[in-house]
Amino acid sequence: MTSKPITRRPTANNHRNRSPETAKKLGKLHPRNPHQGRYDFEVLTRALPELAEHTIINPKGESTINFSDSAAVRVLNQALLAHYYGVKFWDIPEGYLCPPIPGRADYIHYIADLLAQTTHVNKDNTPPTGKEIHALDIGTGASAIYPIVGSQSYGWRFTASDIDPISVNTAALICETNPKLKSAVKVKLQPEPKFIFKNIIGRQDYFDVVVCNPPFHASLEEAMEANSRKQHNLQRHRGKNENEQISRSSTKSGNAAQNLNFGGQHKELWSEGGEIAFLTKMAKESQDFAEHVGWFTSLVSKSENIKPLQLLLTQLGVAQMRIIEMSQGQKSTRILAWRFNTDEE
Repeated sequence: MTSKPITRRPTANNHRNRSPETAKKLGKLHPRNPHQGRYDFEVLTRALPELAEHTIINPKGESTINFSDSAAVRVLNQALLAHYYGVKFWDIPEGYLCPPIPGRADYIHYIADLLAQTTHVNKDNTPPTGKEIHALDIGTGASAIYPIVGSQSYGWRFTASDIDPISVNTAALICETNPKLKSAVKVKLQPEPKFIFKNIIGRQDYFDVVVCNPPFHASLEEAMEANSRKQHNLQRHRGKNENEQISRSSTKSGNAAQNLNFGGQHKELWSEGGEIAFLTKMAKESQDFAEHVGWFTSLVSKSENIKPLQLLLTQLGVAQMRIIEMSQGQKSTRILAWRFNTDEE
């Protein structure tokens, strides 16, 4: 097993990461996130000329797309990945989750801060870079968005896992086809869906951090109701900032029952018991892999799930927990992070 980095006592608060504070107060993206403000369609169209076919003009005379059109959102993502991350080939199967890249990138940048403040402190207080950092993405989906952003923003090495063979094959194809990703990302199928880390983390593996975007919903019906609300809100708020809109439009447009292709998407959007059940299982299983991971982290979409998860992690004997708050416009979310070993031990 690769030797673990030397851990130094963090100078930040042990329970809540409030940096960068200003960005959170203003509801803005992380300062290192390149997706600030409105999308520059002139620049993005140069990176991917196909975007011009989906570009429209809003009532203010500004270039935009129809964010309720899944094809337009997919092409916008392709342009963003081509321009900001040098990924020239990226596509996902019909009906699979098309991720909002600005928000996904924020997760990676806040995790980079977490490492810089704790396990990888340096004189410049800058995030660690290079392939010495090995990250594990649980539930990478067909898009492999976290490995793309993390490897191209910081040079990290990723292992990406998923229970869905189509997602695994698609993510692997993306990484094999793009030279920048080929040596940086390894995609693995989880053959036993009841497990999260078993079969993925080997005896000799060490991961500096685990990232995860768990299924939000507890059932197909709940996921469809949520999608219907998103579509309604999208229609009401048409014309607002594109970064905010794309966060509301990760599925296809129109009637919710017709929009969601659950042949693959159900694994991304819902699981039995919902987010709290998934994260409870993840927390309990993490105890068995404490020596193989520096920080376990996951997005938590529902704020009411934080307290029961904190209580569970305390019962499991974690050495440290953090809640990393993020905001994007009117949308707020958070990362729950925990680890079992610190330098004090």
